[in-house]
Amino acid sequence: MRPTDCEMLRQNTSLCELKPGQRACICDLSKVHASVCHRLRDLGITEGTHVELKRTSLFGGPLTLEANGQLFGIRQNEARSIGVNGA
Repeated sequence: MRPTDCEMLRQNTSLCELKPGQRACICDLSKVHASVCHRLRDLGITEGTHVELKRTSLFGGPLTLEANGQLFGIRQNEARSIGVNGA
């Protein structure tokens, strides 16, 4: 596995723990369901991709994220299985 920018950032956490406006680097997609991982790859989101949390929804709704100049949504339970650094 090649080194990524994630390795230089601090703090390991899950994507759902970010606050709106925080940026992080995706560093672990190994716990994500295969279909979700495939969809993320289709969007160009892989380990080493920098993301910013734009908005959270009430009552456990989806998170709105920005990566590679595009906005996308992801369920909070799926975001819990995505590891990030730099939170």
